[in-house]
Amino acid sequence: MTAPPRVLTIAGSDSGGGAGIQADLKTMLALGAHGMSVITAVTAQNSVGVQGAWELPAEAVRAQYRSVVDDIGVQAVKTGMLASPALVTTVADLLTDVSAPVVVDPVSVSKHGDRLLADDALDAVRARLLPLATVTTPNLDEVAELTGLRVTDEPGMRRAAARLLSYGPRWVLVKGGHLPGAAVDLLTDGREEHWLRAERHDNRHTHGTGCTLASAVAVGLAQGLPVPEAVRRAKEYVTAAIAAGFALGAGVGPVDHGWRLRGLG
Repeated sequence: MTAPPRVLTIAGSDSGGGAGIQADLKTMLALGAHGMSVITAVTAQNSVGVQGAWELPAEAVRAQYRSVVDDIGVQAVKTGMLASPALVTTVADLLTDVSAPVVVDPVSVSKHGDRLLADDALDAVRARLLPLATVTTPNLDEVAELTGLRVTDEPGMRRAAARLLSYGPRWVLVKGGHLPGAAVDLLTDGREEHWLRAERHDNRHTHGTGCTLASAVAVGLAQGLPVPEAVRRAKEYVTAAIAAGFALGAGVGPVDHGWRLRGLG
C-alpha cells in the first residue's frame, strides 16, 4: 500500500487537546496525511488557560527531529510553539537543509493570553526562522509583535505583509480574524495578492484555530498543491471546524477537527 503524505509538526503539547501538537495531528489525519511530531514544550493547559509550560532541552528536540527525518522523511514541516531563543535557533538550524516546504506559525500568545514565546525570542524568529518559511501564518497580535505594526483595517494588513516579507519568507498569510466584519485573510508573496474571505460564525469555541490552519496548509503543500490553493483549502477546512466548535470544560472549547467524520460539512 502507498503511504500517505508525511507531515512533521514541531510544536508544543496542549494537554487539553485543542491546540498544539494534538490539533496538528488531528488536522493532518482529517486531511489525509500521516502526521509526525517533534515536541518542543509541554504545557498544562485546559479550556480556561495555561497553568504551566516546560520547554524541552535542545538535545531532545534535535534527537526527535533526526529520528523522524533520517528514517521516515518528510514532505512538509509545520512549526508552532518554540518557547525560547535557544529552541528557535535549534529548529532553524535543523530546517536549513530540509528540501520540503515549511509552514511557520509564529506562536507567541495562547488563545487565553498566556505567553508561549519568550520576548527575547522574537529576534531569532525574524532573523533565523522566517527566512526558511515557505509560508508564515501570523494573526494580528503576532503581526504586531514581529513588526511593531498595529493592524486595524485591510490596508494595514497589506502594509504588515510587506514588512513580514522583508524578513525573508516566500509567502505571508496575514490572518485578519481579529478585525470586525467578515473573516478576511491576506496571502501574498509581494507580487500576487489573494484576499480570502469567509463567513464569521457566532461560536466562541475557537481554541486551536491557528494551529489547525497552519497544519492544514502544510498538508496541502505535502500533497503537491500550490501555495494559494493549499491556503484556500485550509481556510475552508478551518472555517467549518470553527462552525462546529464545541464546549469543553468551563472556558473556551476547541474547533472540531473531525467535523467531516460527524457529517457536519
